[in-house]
Amino acid sequence: MGSPWFKYFFKIRNYSLVFLFVLPLLGKSSKPFIYSEPKDTILADSLVAFAKKQMGIKYCYANCKPSKGFDCSGFVYYVFDHFKLKVPRASMDYERAGKIISIDSCQIGDVIVFTGTNAKNRRPGHVGIILSNPGEEIKFIHSSSSKKGSGVKISTFKDSPYYKVRFIKVVRVATVI
Repeated sequence: MGSPWFKYFFKIRNYSLVFLFVLPLLGKSSKPFIYSEPKDTILADSLVAFAKKQMGIKYCYANCKPSKGFDCSGFVYYVFDHFKLKVPRASMDYERAGKIISIDSCQIGDVIVFTGTNAKNRRPGHVGIILSNPGEEIKFIHSSSSKKGSGVKISTFKDSPYYKVRFIKVVRVATVI
């Protein structure tokens, strides 16, 4: 048998490009093995439980591994990757990711996007995962570098003028039921 071969299938799914890698099975079968495709649908309870399991993990710039800590986008990436859904690894890439949702319509699993620490620079610099449904107080879980308690934590949008001035948008990257 020759060296492994790769074939790329491209699909548009939830407004992001998905790569499926196909490798041949080793052995007598000539049928290829297809890696599992990202799930379109995530159960809200599972998403919330898994995200909350990361509470207290320290903030660590440019990381997406719980053993080292998370930056904001590393945390979001890690949570969605657990459910086999690929989302941007860098907060700045949320500028073009997902489907824009009004803040009044956001729901569990949507990604809330903020500027970085400089609110005058209106480019994405911080992200978190919404934990509430329409009509409820907007809560989100994120990895914060705040001096008043860094790491993975839950914040409320209403009670934080700091986040209100930095708010850019909410995007939907998955169907959460």
